[in-house]
Amino acid sequence: MSGVSGSGPMGVGVVGAGKISEQYLENLTRFPDLDVRIVTDLYPDRAAEQAAAYGVPESGTPEQALEHPDVEIIVNLTIPAAHAEVSMAALGAGKHVWTEKPFTLDRATGLRLLEKAEGAGLRIGGAPDTFLGAGLQTARRMIERGDIGVPLTGLTLFEVPGPVDDHRNLEVLLSRGAGPLWDMGPYYLTALAQFFGSFRSVVATGRVARPTRVLRVGPKAGQEITVQVPTHVGVIAEFEAGQAATTVLSWDSPHRRVGHVEIVGSEATLSVPDPNHFDGDLRIRRAGDDDWTTVPAVGPVGGRGLGTLDIARAVRAGVPHRASGQLAYHVLDTMAAVSESIERGEVVPVRSSAPATKPVTEDWDPYARTL
Repeated sequence: MSGVSGSGPMGVGVVGAGKISEQYLENLTRFPDLDVRIVTDLYPDRAAEQAAAYGVPESGTPEQALEHPDVEIIVNLTIPAAHAEVSMAALGAGKHVWTEKPFTLDRATGLRLLEKAEGAGLRIGGAPDTFLGAGLQTARRMIERGDIGVPLTGLTLFEVPGPVDDHRNLEVLLSRGAGPLWDMGPYYLTALAQFFGSFRSVVATGRVARPTRVLRVGPKAGQEITVQVPTHVGVIAEFEAGQAATTVLSWDSPHRRVGHVEIVGSEATLSVPDPNHFDGDLRIRRAGDDDWTTVPAVGPVGGRGLGTLDIARAVRAGVPHRASGQLAYHVLDTMAAVSESIERGEVVPVRSSAPATKPVTEDWDPYARTL
């Protein structure tokens, strides 16, 4: 584990100035322990617009972020197919890395990233960092102190109509590395790993409601594409500690049912906030109760960028960070196992493990200056 490095706020370089960068920049520029020095993109004009909008002093190409002397950590917000290449280049340039999900598109590349970071004494972490927020951390505290008894099973549901034909990124969303499993799965699987620990095995089914789609916008408008990923995925997972969970991730539903996470224990059922959010009330229903009792979330909210901040503070203190590359890889490994189970029609083991992490304390303040 990398030790203390430098002092003061950590310099940040953002690579990728697309839509998601708005949420990141809104938060990264408000955390006193971070100093966003440059926003970059393959399209420098887009980077310049985002830099100006959020008061970042410099903009340019991704290479400029990697070469920047004041940047210690790269925030990788590129498309999934580019995540590994950009993260590897950042590590090669001596920078810590935070990457959007998925961590990579395959296990071998993910392992190479972990080995590269370890060999260079650098940190790498990956989205989602929503589990660092008050909602899921409150749920974790309740489960760990025994509020629901012995945790037994989980149920998570994400069902939406899916991307429409005139979605500007339709081709990307229906390509390898996307679909509901790889796009939304990290939120739900990461949440389950927080409550139950490491996945042991999965068995899954997948379906494609519309095997071909016609692009309606962009330079390829009118072109027919083949859907490369299942648009409906059902998973039954077993965990190393013996619990089980059922997960549905679907873009084939005519109605929306999102953010449904229930953890069933021997004495109560806990309804957890949407794992795509950082906050939200919890509900608990104990054995014998006629209805649910609402439990407010307690702790920091912050928003996207908490994982980057956690790395910065951990580097300065020489302690492990929570949204680690090992956790992101374990989720990647689990998703890859799900994909293999769909293809092979059998139970597939998950070989990696999720590292144990310390909970976020209720008084952990992302807006306090600590470095």
